Amino acid sequence: MSTRTASGAKTLPGKYYTSAEIFQLESQNIFKKQWLYAGRISQLKKTGSYFLFNIDHESIIILRDQNDEVKAMHNVCRHRGTRLCSEAEGELSKTIQCPYHAWTYDLQGNLLAAPNMSEVTGFDNADYPLHRVAMSVWEGSVFINLAENPEPFEKAFKPLIGKFEQWHMSELAVAHRLVYEMDANWKLIFQNYSECYHCPNLHPQLNRLTPFRNSANDLEEGPFLGGPMKFAQNFQSMTMSGRRCAAPLGGISGEDLRLVYYYTIFPNMLLSLHPDYVLIHQIQRQSPTHTRIVCDWLFHPDAMAKPDFDAGDAIKFWNTTNKQDWQVSELSQQGIASQVYAPGPYSELESMIADWDRHYLKALSIHSNSH
Repeated sequence: MSTRTASGAKTLPGKYYTSAEIFQLESQNIFKKQWLYAGRISQLKKTGSYFLFNIDHESIIILRDQNDEVKAMHNVCRHRGTRLCSEAEGELSKTIQCPYHAWTYDLQGNLLAAPNMSEVTGFDNADYPLHRVAMSVWEGSVFINLAENPEPFEKAFKPLIGKFEQWHMSELAVAHRLVYEMDANWKLIFQNYSECYHCPNLHPQLNRLTPFRNSANDLEEGPFLGGPMKFAQNFQSMTMSGRRCAAPLGGISGEDLRLVYYYTIFPNMLLSLHPDYVLIHQIQRQSPTHTRIVCDWLFHPDAMAKPDFDAGDAIKFWNTTNKQDWQVSELSQQGIASQVYAPGPYSELESMIADWDRHYLKALSIHSNSH
């Protein structure tokens, strides 16, 4: 077990959950500089398939081009800035056409046609491609970075590269998706996910499968935090029945069949690795006091193709658990907004939150002792 400690740390002051100024600072110093989880490459099934990733005022088109490569581009026409794609996902033909003045781009973002612009002296299509966005694919997940000169993905994600190979995550597809709306600050979701102090009281079903003290951590500082929890005897996965919904994934064997792994991937992804499926929460902050959560259950296509496949046991379990977490997070948000709220001490069972807070404050460019 880890010797990590909360070392006298306290919860963050209320302004970090309610302030519009802090929210804007997060936009500039975190969300426009960090690698952000945008979606799964399996969503892009063929040439022209796309989905949008929206954050603050930015909208990014992520698509599969005619060379079968995945590209990410700003959803902004180079003429007068009009949004090109308005549907959250879909299939494009061989081109992307602006609905306003019909400027037309190929799937790599090159400007092919600009009606009547030949009358403009010196106008050259080549000068007006769509603005590209830095993108990388890791374990079947698409990440984008809005910075002009982002830290290379391989460097930023070095602690995770190769860490989860036995799950064969790049082969997995989305079996089910649920989208939740929550009246609470995005950080409360990360903080809730990072401790099981609340599990006996709030999650009796979860605590029955993985008793709250059956936990360890193998990533304990920086942007990636988490580790395994051990199943109680006779349980195989995080489902309502405690049984697996499918055969173990990829190369899962031995001790990994007895464990579920939980990781926070700063700043917008929660990754839960089960023996038979993977759960991903994508955190989409909407305002200081409102967050959208997109939850995907990933299974192997071979399992999903079987006539008796049923992910309902896993979906019901996490939908129940999610709703319990969202409700208590909303209660936390309401209490934090009170004039009498003051930072309280973390228990040793919450030491992972203290680590998350320290990284958050560092990323926000505020020294952790400043509060």
